[in-house]
Amino acid sequence: MIEITFLGRGGQGAFTSSRILAIAASLYGDKYALSFPSFGPERRGAPVFAYTKIDDKPIRDRSQCPKSDYIVILDESLYTENLKLKLKDGGKIILNTSNNHDDKDIETFDGIPIATKFLGVPITNTAMLSALVLITGIVTKDQLINAIEYDLKPAIAGKNKKLIEHVSILLGSDKNE
Repeated sequence: MIEITFLGRGGQGAFTSSRILAIAASLYGDKYALSFPSFGPERRGAPVFAYTKIDDKPIRDRSQCPKSDYIVILDESLYTENLKLKLKDGGKIILNTSNNHDDKDIETFDGIPIATKFLGVPITNTAMLSALVLITGIVTKDQLINAIEYDLKPAIAGKNKKLIEHVSILLGSDKNE
């Protein structure tokens, strides 16, 4: 089973990313998927965890992921070294930052300028979800785009599709169709 944790702040779209990834895997990728959020008091700006589980067989464990294959951090201020303890062996943190990290466990991607350019706001969930998909190949870019079209309103989906195409060019990941 592949387990992904999204970490962001309320209003940044961590759960939306988790849900879209599950849709891409289950509706368009012939996998089983489960997506769910976990948060404390609901308020904009509070830390939010969202989880996605993907497998070739039905998923019966509906608990939070104690260790993940990937942790996607939408807000750099939420990163702590302790998050590496929540990675499975060989796992990766995909961190939204403009800073480089010389750490084999961390892949960096600066989603803020891309989100601002394509969405008009610095909400990085689709940029970071695209980076996750294009770096890891969990689902294909086409499956991600199909899930975006399925889940989002047409005007928002159109902007996000352009964002995904741009991230694909930046990461040189057109091979992951």
